[in-house]
Amino acid sequence: MQDPALSWTDDLPVCRLSGVGLSTNQIYREDGNRREAHDFEDRNFHFRHDSCFLYGVFDGHNGARVADFAAQRMPAELLLGQLQPNFTDGDVKEALRQAFIGVEKGYFESMDVILAKRSIYLDHLPEGISDYEAYHKYPDVMSRLEDLDKEISGGTTATVVLVYNSRLYVANVGDTRAFLCKTGADGVLRVIQLSYDHTISDPGEQTRLQQLGLDINTLKVLRKVGNSDCTRCIGDYHMKGGYKDNILLSPAKVEPVIADPFVDGGMEIDSSCAFLVIMSDGLYQALTDATGTETVNGDIAKMVAQEFSQQTTLTGVAQAVVDRVVRIHHDTFMTGNEAHKTLCQKRDDITLLVRNFNYPLSVHSPSSARSISSPSQPPSHSISQVGFPQNVYNTPDSNRQRTSDSPVTSSPSTPTNYLLSGPNLLGATDTNSTDTRTNGSSTYSTNSSGEMQLFSHPQSQNDKLELDADGKVKAYVSFSEWYASMESFTEEMKDNLCKELMPKSAYDPIQEEPLTEHQ
Repeated sequence: MQDPALSWTDDLPVCRLSGVGLSTNQIYREDGNRREAHDFEDRNFHFRHDSCFLYGVFDGHNGARVADFAAQRMPAELLLGQLQPNFTDGDVKEALRQAFIGVEKGYFESMDVILAKRSIYLDHLPEGISDYEAYHKYPDVMSRLEDLDKEISGGTTATVVLVYNSRLYVANVGDTRAFLCKTGADGVLRVIQLSYDHTISDPGEQTRLQQLGLDINTLKVLRKVGNSDCTRCIGDYHMKGGYKDNILLSPAKVEPVIADPFVDGGMEIDSSCAFLVIMSDGLYQALTDATGTETVNGDIAKMVAQEFSQQTTLTGVAQAVVDRVVRIHHDTFMTGNEAHKTLCQKRDDITLLVRNFNYPLSVHSPSSARSISSPSQPPSHSISQVGFPQNVYNTPDSNRQRTSDSPVTSSPSTPTNYLLSGPNLLGATDTNSTDTRTNGSSTYSTNSSGEMQLFSHPQSQNDKLELDADGKVKAYVSFSEWYASMESFTEEMKDNLCKELMPKSAYDPIQEEPLTEHQ
């Protein structure tokens, strides 16, 4: 589903410790059929270059042009000598920030010709003319302007994770998420969100936009900023250089939608690091819509952990999780009430990238990061969730503080709420893991005693089947009465019984007419 066009990045070595799962967007119908609303707009990469490991997921909107550009340009901004061996954490983070700025600048420079043509066509229109009048008097000019506007309207989210000198760094704009799972000394698998959701629901972004002079209440009702759900992205000219043409954004003092990324790191990669997940919002939003979960990162982490014990490749792990979420979402639409049908009638493109550090894949897997002596089953972990990155905004009213000792809130039971109602797909039960939401954004917290058992084993491995002298399983149903009855049957009765037991077609046999020779 990625663009098959050749790119310079095709020559970069792929990181074999990672895998990707994908699914195109879908609109469901009552008759079970489905269709795509648009072409696949997600892009990703997972490279290993010298001592660097670089991963990225890009969720395009209004086309894949910007996502394509960013996925090809971002590695060039980081892997061509920009990173030096003596770099401090601050130096690496600044390199990531400059990479985002460079990609944004490079994209708009590539649009110079299109923007120049657009200006020429706009000059053909009298000043102050309404759109209605322009379409009637200058249809050719307006048609051409529409085509040019489509080419410059697209944008993309971007979440990039860099592993350099055994330290992990993350940078993102938009709502594509990254989280890291770490195994504690107590055997608890902790979920740490590394990225930051730049959406209109976020209090920090609301404050930023309000300070620019925008009507934040109107934007909260619309739940969009122009063409996207995100308040930060790469590209999208109409929300940046052309924002004055948008009636809702025109009051802003400066460009309201920006490409300035959230950057964090570096976290040391040690033996406690289990695996990394980067996912487009299509994955976690589909699961949230279908199940009503308030711990979506933890739910997806549990799915990934279970698939590690079932799959032999990391691509298999990622794709299996995507397929499960897609099935849950579709089943909710097909079997749910009207509210669920409305909520789950469609979903966005999905990309899930999984990078393994120290979590065992199924036995004999060539992609396992552990030695051949790794156990065939992952250890029975519990999952807890901890907070978003802290100090994102240095404002006293930031609502990003972690909470603790909160009671567990169960989600409403739905026909396909596999994860949260009763025994879930993983045999897990929530105890103390919580996900506190603030105006649509999440802050995770946990009590150390909270456990969600990932794997249930209904039968002890010590329970073994007893075999008879011939090496066969001992029968647990007696057929003595059957054999006694059969001995009293005559041969004719046995033949009649066999005929009765023969499978019969539910349809009348088709009589074929004999072939006739053509005269």
